[in-house]
Amino acid sequence: MDFQLTEEQLAVQAAARDFAQNELWAGVIERDEHQKFPAEQIKKMGELGFMGMMVSPEYGGGGMDTVSYVLAMEEISKVDASCSVIMSVNNSLVCWGLEQYGNEEQKRKYLPRLASGEIIGAFCLSEPEAGSDATMQRTTAEDKGDHYLLNGTKNWITNGSSASVYLVVAQTNPELKHRGINVLIVDKDTPGFVVGLKENKLGIRGSDTHSLMFTDVKVPKENRIGEDGFGFKFAMQVLAGGRIGIAAQALGIASGAFELSLKYSKERKAFGVEISKHQAIQFKLADMATTIDAARLLCLQAANDKDQHLDYAKSGAMAKLFASKTAMDTAVEAVQIHGGYGFVKEFHVERMMRDAKITQIYEGTSEIQKIVISRELLK
Repeated sequence: MDFQLTEEQLAVQAAARDFAQNELWAGVIERDEHQKFPAEQIKKMGELGFMGMMVSPEYGGGGMDTVSYVLAMEEISKVDASCSVIMSVNNSLVCWGLEQYGNEEQKRKYLPRLASGEIIGAFCLSEPEAGSDATMQRTTAEDKGDHYLLNGTKNWITNGSSASVYLVVAQTNPELKHRGINVLIVDKDTPGFVVGLKENKLGIRGSDTHSLMFTDVKVPKENRIGEDGFGFKFAMQVLAGGRIGIAAQALGIASGAFELSLKYSKERKAFGVEISKHQAIQFKLADMATTIDAARLLCLQAANDKDQHLDYAKSGAMAKLFASKTAMDTAVEAVQIHGGYGFVKEFHVERMMRDAKITQIYEGTSEIQKIVISRELLK
């Protein structure tokens, strides 16, 4: 059992930390306030290799391991969770899914541009009546011989308007239920595809979340990923890996809130001394640090399981469940430690508290994670 990071992993961590602190920090409050998509920052992240970290160099990616990805996600998320969710979707759901399950033509066509950040992708599973129950797909992909006719609506899609390529999950054979689901690659300029209104969100406000509408969208058969009926399995496999990315995002939000709280506690005075001298604050800091370290170990274990080609369903779900709770609890305590200053935007922790909540909801709610964990335990 080795708890030491390699030189390469430490270099990735340092590069991500440097980028986050020097490129993301300055404008993060403005982007949150105005729901401004970080286009310039995402382009730079692509140039630095953060948008296709695990993609094989053969397809223009960094060829890095999942541990390096988790380390980078934590550092980016410490500063701007909006940037990190864009990064997570592109890496974990779109790029990884395409490389693992796409054919050679699909990989050659899309991965180099996705990995470089020239374009970004979106993963389209959730619907108005299909959130946690992903089997209830109302979006249909009618088989027309050489193409599919796609009709339906998708909800809460990250990168909804900024993406250029969309992986759309749809039902082809309702009588087969989840075994009749397919996933199709849809380009943004395809006729009949419309991006709906942008959601006005509690947190991660810099990322663009939209509903998407498909009306008789003609998708060629060669844009289907995998065999007929593979779509549901594809979705579950990419979400299992995606949970590791969101766990790392939650870890980063918690770490960022803790670091700000630790710094503030040494500067702010009450009753004649720094508030870090008061046991009430010391105990809060101790609890925060302990749970953050525990969350980090769970994230790294899940990442290592994936890198070693072990079953990471349970470890990934545990990491996301625990890290998302840690993010929420830590951010709330960070606001409390900051007192009145914690309630105003310029001290950042109120934003982190708002950002933390979504980590308990998307890519599988905390309740879904408990179902996954218990099923693995009871096998």
